Amino acid sequence: MRKFRTTSWRAFRPDAREARHSGRGTDDTGGTVGACRILGLDPGSRRTGYGILAWADGECVHVAHGCIDVTGLEFAARLRRIYEAVQALIVTHAPDEVAIERVFMSRNADSALKLGQARGAALAAVPAGTATYEYAPREVKRAVVGYGAAEKPQVGHMIAQLLALDARVPVDAADALAVALCHAQSRRVARLARAAGARR
Repeated sequence: MRKFRTTSWRAFRPDAREARHSGRGTDDTGGTVGACRILGLDPGSRRTGYGILAWADGECVHVAHGCIDVTGLEFAARLRRIYEAVQALIVTHAPDEVAIERVFMSRNADSALKLGQARGAALAAVPAGTATYEYAPREVKRAVVGYGAAEKPQVGHMIAQLLALDARVPVDAADALAVALCHAQSRRVARLARAAGARR
């Protein structure tokens, strides 16, 4: 699979060397160093997108993506299905860290409540001790597109370009990959800041 070095969200290297997925450790902030697998989640009451990236030394590689579609089920059954599906993803892919999109304020209180419950079902499936991070939608868009008010097609296009994906990525899965990529960028910035501090 092709991958890129996250020197910037606008520049990528399809010819970057193979990312390493071993030698996991813990840094002085509690985060893993070396290889790290990130599960990105874009929760929804009908479709929850997921995207998994492997991160190592500032490089990312696409691992998997998809959607948990619960359309047509009773609401309680939707929440149960989201919980079970996220559990299964964690068992299969063993992510080190989870990044999830923060719930945004909606004019429709019922929709916001359902979205919050879906998000809670996804988070409840994350094992205790697994580091979990939240990112606002505008923050995710800025990290991927460079513009906080970017439209979903723009996000999907940039995800395909940055991760060198040939096939069209469903909207919810693209959003989840964007959340994971935003977290990868945050990891890289934090690592550079620590390195700069150590040199002083």
